[in-house]
Amino acid sequence: MRLLTLVLAGAAALAPITAAAQPHDAAALIASQTEAMRALATLDGVWRGPATVSEADGRRVAFVQTERIGPFLGGSIKVIEGRGYADDGAVRFNAFGIVSFDPATRAYTLHSHAQGRVGDFAFVPTADGYRWEIPLPIGRIRYVATVSGEELHEVGDLLPDGRAPVRIFEMRLKRIGATDWPGAGAVPPK
Repeated sequence: MRLLTLVLAGAAALAPITAAAQPHDAAALIASQTEAMRALATLDGVWRGPATVSEADGRRVAFVQTERIGPFLGGSIKVIEGRGYADDGAVRFNAFGIVSFDPATRAYTLHSHAQGRVGDFAFVPTADGYRWEIPLPIGRIRYVATVSGEELHEVGDLLPDGRAPVRIFEMRLKRIGATDWPGAGAVPPK
């Protein structure tokens, strides 16, 4: 506890120095981020539908995939939780992601936690969805999603260097409702 107090005190002491070294208008930055997130507003809501994934041994496994997606920090970031359910209702897959926009670089990033791994990946909104990639030592995995009306269709392809692409993931979700997640339920001041 004492170490935590010292760390917090040090951070508080450095905050004015850091702020002075990096002058910026926080309101303008947040407004720019919020405006950029409008390109992803069609993703907000609760989604559910069938999905398949290719296991390492080549088997295709089917399951029910759910996603809940919503704005946070005043709409300046997008928060995503995905869950895949086995036939018995057990969670077989759980992932969490945050999509953010950096006004300085004019680029989006997906910060992802899944299957015990964590990473930051370039995230690109498209006219009808998004795409993002995971670099690998042998190539990359590319995910491409399209949103059409109340359907979110995402595919993942393994793109090994020098070989043909292999479809390793697909989900076809229907929007089943709106959500106030993750903004709802904040701790009140009193």
